[in-house]
Amino acid sequence: MRIILYTGKGGVGKTSIAAATAVRSAAEGKKTLVVSTDPAHSLGDSFDIKLSNEPMELRENLWAQEIDTIHEVEEGWGVIQKYFTDLFTSKAIKDITTEELTVFPGMEDLLSLLRILKYYKEGRFDVIIIDCAPTGETLALLSFPEMLRWWMEKLFPIKKKALKVVGPIIEPLFKIPMPSNNVLDEIDKMYYELDEMKKVFSDREITSIRIVVNPEKMVVKEAQRSFTYLNIYNFNVDAVVVNRVISDDVTDSYFTVWKDIQKKYKAEITDSFSPIPIYYAPLFETEVVGLPILERLAAEIFKDEDPIAIKYVGRAQEVMKEGNEYILSINMSFVEKEALSLNQKGDELLIKVGNVKRNITLPRTITALSVKKAKFEDNKLKIWFGGQDNE
Repeated sequence: MRIILYTGKGGVGKTSIAAATAVRSAAEGKKTLVVSTDPAHSLGDSFDIKLSNEPMELRENLWAQEIDTIHEVEEGWGVIQKYFTDLFTSKAIKDITTEELTVFPGMEDLLSLLRILKYYKEGRFDVIIIDCAPTGETLALLSFPEMLRWWMEKLFPIKKKALKVVGPIIEPLFKIPMPSNNVLDEIDKMYYELDEMKKVFSDREITSIRIVVNPEKMVVKEAQRSFTYLNIYNFNVDAVVVNRVISDDVTDSYFTVWKDIQKKYKAEITDSFSPIPIYYAPLFETEVVGLPILERLAAEIFKDEDPIAIKYVGRAQEVMKEGNEYILSINMSFVEKEALSLNQKGDELLIKVGNVKRNITLPRTITALSVKKAKFEDNKLKIWFGGQDNE
């Protein structure tokens, strides 16, 4: 199975690109599902049809779906949400505001991904194409499983056997409700599903992320930042799609300045993302709505290529040994040294770039070692580990 996520700045046309890829994939005989996880759904508008919360067959081998996040919360979070509501209201008055507070930010999107994990495990489709929310929300979504997993380990370390012993003591003493077996079962289930999801989305033979850009300054800058952050989280970006490119055949003088601007940023995109393959989609003379023009768009982008083939595989991070030292190398294109900070605590390395941070669990070979130095070489952050104590 193949999973492809399309992301990019809001308004760049990623929904159209995702839909066109799905149309082409289905035409080549692969059972293809295109799913929108963006709360502001526009996938149905792209196909010019009203979609539902379940996969809808549009033609042979092609299904489309707009996930209803409220439904996913009720189905996948209901038991745990009820426990949190009881916990938060054990000494307060229960109202609708409390129930809303028990749905953590990003939870709706996370449960949408769990639905996609379900499809993956069922093997019903050959290809799943995801029309993601704008870049910032997508980055938060992809990092959320790792963060939630960490919180679940900290919040729910109590096992069922231990709970049977301490529960009857803690509950009446502190008047705090203890989680039932059903709650713990749901937490365990989600815990393991998060692990599965992380493995699937990090598997470079299964999952690719494709960044959609327009040849404009702000869009290109955001694409560069998102590429860096995706590398920090070890996801594989296998292609960049430049959308709404004005054709050289357009001779109207009104477009002359715009063509010059696009030419400048097309060159910057090539320089920035090489050796990742770059594809181009033209600015059409009409809106991209309906199956016929989506077919045309796919033909312009992929020509005779397989649209769902893995276009590029690059390692975001690796560990090497030099003498008595180990070097952790992380792809950090477009990062300025001043925006980066590192901290090590036990077997965790905290990397912060601007407002984005990640806790990386270090390999066992370097867990007991300390950071000796760090520097940039060839668009990579290299961190040396070599002693028991920091110098």
